Amino acid sequence: MILLATVALASKQYELPSKSFWDSLGGGRAFLLIGLTILAGVFGILSPFEAYSRRGMLAQRVTMRRQILTAFGQLLSLGTAANRSVPISDPGLHIWKKKHTLKHPVQGELRRVATYRLGSTPATRTMRPTRGVGVVGLCWQLNQEVSKNVEQLVTLLTDQQSFETYRQEHGLQAVMGLSWEDFNRFSHRGAVFASPIRNARSSFVGCISFDAAHGYDDLNCHRMWHELNTLCTMISQDGFENV
Repeated sequence: MILLATVALASKQYELPSKSFWDSLGGGRAFLLIGLTILAGVFGILSPFEAYSRRGMLAQRVTMRRQILTAFGQLLSLGTAANRSVPISDPGLHIWKKKHTLKHPVQGELRRVATYRLGSTPATRTMRPTRGVGVVGLCWQLNQEVSKNVEQLVTLLTDQQSFETYRQEHGLQAVMGLSWEDFNRFSHRGAVFASPIRNARSSFVGCISFDAAHGYDDLNCHRMWHELNTLCTMISQDGFENV
């Protein structure tokens, strides 16, 4: 807006595109020039405040990212200290947000809005779970912390028949609400943990999950849950703006 007002005033000063053009404005010319001058002045005054606001938003984002990375570093240290050490390139920290979509306009689905991982393998696989599907879906359904020793399940459920029998005997939650095909697709993450992000009314709005190829018993400790729950509180207050 400042640029437009400045260009207009400069054009008048140098009679561009022509003197007749400005003369044709007649009596409204004075009001136009005054308006343009005021407009340029107002936006000139507001520009420093806009810049200050942008710097403030950037500072908030940097602070949030630093807190997330610090927590992720703490979680990685748990893995390296495990009896069966987890390589630091393996674990992943994922932030999920509940969104209403065309496919699920009422109930919604979970969308991954951020992933933190040091390594590029294993590749993060696309997943948009609904309520009760996957560890994050169970976290949503129960609105509480959920963990699964998937590595142990894999040793028990070696084929589709054993999977179906186990699901019938123990219920859907025992297999994370997954089909046999999806269970195979995601079973490479042997230890999975999820903690809910809640709004001011304690309603579920998303969650944070942490996963690794193995090491469930060592990772499932108070320190790990403390890091996840602290992050959940911060992101709830932030409103997912800076993750």
